[in-house]
Amino acid sequence: MALLARVAPWDQLARGLLTVGHYDDPEVSRSLGWDADAVVARGRELRRAEGRP
Repeated sequence: MALLARVAPWDQLARGLLTVGHYDDPEVSRSLGWDADAVVARGRELRRAEGRP
């Protein structure tokens, strides 16, 4: 049991690093809750609403 407790954080770190390595893939980023197109659209709408170029 003690061995599993030591391995778990490293396993999570490895998975996190692998995921970050694919974060620029739109499907992966959307599955993680990040949609770049939606962020850009929201920014453009805010600029438009504020009368900025």
